[in-house]
Amino acid sequence: MKNKVLIGGLIALAILVLIVIFCFWVGKKGLDNLRDTANTAETTRSNPQSPTAPTLPSIPASPAEAERVFLALGNPSNAGTADPNNFLLVNNYFAISYNRGRGAPNWVAWRISRGELGDFPRPEPDPFRPDARLPKSWKPVVPSDYSGSGYDRGHLAPSADRSASIEGMSETFLMSNMVPQTGDLNRGPWAKLEGYLRTLVTRGSDVYIIAGAYGEKGLLKNKVSVPTNTWKVAVAVPAGTAPSAINESARVIAVDMPNVKGILRADWQVYRTTARDIEQKTGYNLFSNLPANVQNALETKTDNQL
Repeated sequence: MKNKVLIGGLIALAILVLIVIFCFWVGKKGLDNLRDTANTAETTRSNPQSPTAPTLPSIPASPAEAERVFLALGNPSNAGTADPNNFLLVNNYFAISYNRGRGAPNWVAWRISRGELGDFPRPEPDPFRPDARLPKSWKPVVPSDYSGSGYDRGHLAPSADRSASIEGMSETFLMSNMVPQTGDLNRGPWAKLEGYLRTLVTRGSDVYIIAGAYGEKGLLKNKVSVPTNTWKVAVAVPAGTAPSAINESARVIAVDMPNVKGILRADWQVYRTTARDIEQKTGYNLFSNLPANVQNALETKTDNQL
């Protein structure tokens, strides 16, 4: 009987020793893991991952940030604030080179990303208005300058491209964003191309756009130049692509449309040309921020996709 008790006690003692050893091992393992985690965290703080090509914000938060976004491919005419006929205006929604002598923009630049499209309706009441950012000494262009002229107040940056917010849509109705367009142009191939570019965005692209006008065939109220042509150049890249990563494979759509009647039913594809052709007609340098080889490739492409 005593032997059985002794054996039982030895077994119990052995089990107890094993439990102690196991607990010690588990505790040491946990401590080691904690140390490894702490060391990894410290290494991450001390040696952050090298960033890839910087991307641009989906929606600019300030005019300064907007200028970096909308003029990412370049400032076509080196617009600034010294020349009244090449006067730079930037808000959170687009950048403008305004021409006081023409009473209209030379060009407007913007980008469409998925976050800038929504379903807000056109602002009410009538949102057309003068641009209060222009110097007070300049004679303002007002909506009534177009009244009875036979021309639409034609948006260069369309309101539907900024339909994610009421403010964004409202800003597109500034008269500094308007050029006189025939109704057939404005509501025909021009509007069709606007809609097509938005479909590219909904399918997964970011689209960088520059649009403008050239030529003169009359004046409205002796202060607003009626252009002979309106043009647009769009660069479509996969959503989120950094401008510095844009290369020769990017899709480029360039159009040059006559400001005439009788083209309401025309397809926008009829007016495709090259960015180089637009540059030659306007004197602008559209992709000045891109490497020379990329500029040359993009400027000489004629889009042929459906």
